[in-house]
Amino acid sequence: MLAPVFRASDAIVLAIPAGGVPVGAEIARRLALPLDLAVVSKILLPWTTESGFGAVAFDGTEWINEVDLRRLALAKEDVERSAAAAREKVARRVARLRGDRPMPALADRPVILVDDGIAAGSTLRTAIAALRKLGARRIVAAVPTGHDRSADLIAGLADEVYCANLRGGGRFAVADAYEQWADVSDEEALSILRPLPAP
Repeated sequence: MLAPVFRASDAIVLAIPAGGVPVGAEIARRLALPLDLAVVSKILLPWTTESGFGAVAFDGTEWINEVDLRRLALAKEDVERSAAAAREKVARRVARLRGDRPMPALADRPVILVDDGIAAGSTLRTAIAALRKLGARRIVAAVPTGHDRSADLIAGLADEVYCANLRGGGRFAVADAYEQWADVSDEEALSILRPLPAP
């Protein structure tokens, strides 16, 4: 459980859409905190819609897993094409979900960064790097579930990590940890965000 010190404080909850939005909304409600978005997208492998080898954040921050690139022997053209697709997706989602609202001021402010889980960790690590650039004083990653190795990696980048359900093993999919799973659409994320007060 997130520390009560955050309740009704100057902290802000930033959810990674779309799956992180329902989780972030519940955390924001329980802690009486404002909710906003940190738009980040995986850089997907050319042959899948789920697995990636990096991520792109709302401000252009990009992280690519060079170990994966070498292991998978991805062609430079495939890497560039996938990264460009991720940048386009982030731009579309920022326009759709944020509109003309700027990112909230984060300098010297605690941020609770929320997603629906940690698989490889590329999305969260890229979001953390982007939020550090904006001067977030303290970054707390909060997820319902995650792979133990990836959670350890994120713990080295964030100031704190809260993960209710850690799992090990050779393979991990966030959806497997949920009793009921459905992808959250941008429209569903917007319907959750609209009634909430501005940060």
